[in-house]
Amino acid sequence: MTGYARVEQQTPFGRISWEMRSVNHRYLDIGFKLPEEFRSLENDLRNAAGAQLSRGKVEISLRYSRESATATALQLDTERLAHLRDALDAVGGLMGPMGVPDPLRLLAFPGVVRAEQADFTPLIAAAREAFDALLVDFSDTREREGERLQQFLLARCDELLAQVTRVRDRFPDVRAQWLDRLRARCGDLGVDVEPGRLAQEVALAASRLDVEEELSRLEAHVTEVRKIFKRKEAVGRRLDFLMQELNREANTLSSKSQDADMTRCGVDMKVLIEQMREQVQNIE
Repeated sequence: MTGYARVEQQTPFGRISWEMRSVNHRYLDIGFKLPEEFRSLENDLRNAAGAQLSRGKVEISLRYSRESATATALQLDTERLAHLRDALDAVGGLMGPMGVPDPLRLLAFPGVVRAEQADFTPLIAAAREAFDALLVDFSDTREREGERLQQFLLARCDELLAQVTRVRDRFPDVRAQWLDRLRARCGDLGVDVEPGRLAQEVALAASRLDVEEELSRLEAHVTEVRKIFKRKEAVGRRLDFLMQELNREANTLSSKSQDADMTRCGVDMKVLIEQMREQVQNIE
């Protein structure tokens, strides 16, 4: 199912910004883009996301900006600086006076200035907390989208059943018309058909043209679609299978049709089922 969520959090260590988006996919595929400082979180985050998702290609990214973060204190290594001064004095003794050393160049000398080793534990904890909020927001977004899709599919189910009713109501007239045409043809040929033989031909034709089995299966599949929406679990794959079954019955019904109205109903059914199938791909 498609979805998107974004969470930002300002911490004393900088700004954390999470983004999570998903597109349709047959299986669950989660990808992370994390700064190096947060790599240790990836397995934990993957497990947390996988516990709530079952289908979709999901991309999760984290941006970390040190702007507005508390400045890291600098420490001057006075012992190292004293050794550097002694070395400069020794060079001056050999080469003659060299002037006053540039303080900035002295500070840039390796080991003279050390930055305090940053403790990333609070930062990682803040990122993990923000990620939990991201999952909640993402789930809420997908739930709202799921409710919209459910209403869409249920409306198409109602329209599909309306088409089933039209075909069922139309079929007796189609059968009667076929019988009238058969009798008229026999009359045109000057053939006197025995009533028993005519009844046999009618029965054979009726078995070839009868669509009640297909209509009953369409109704049963629609009933199953409605039941599936009451399940508290991922239903996308079940719905995908039912769309295939609905399409198969609609195709069979269309192939049996000997009437323009029934053919139009069959086409309308296939259009409705295709609309449903496209949206089912968005359901987890």
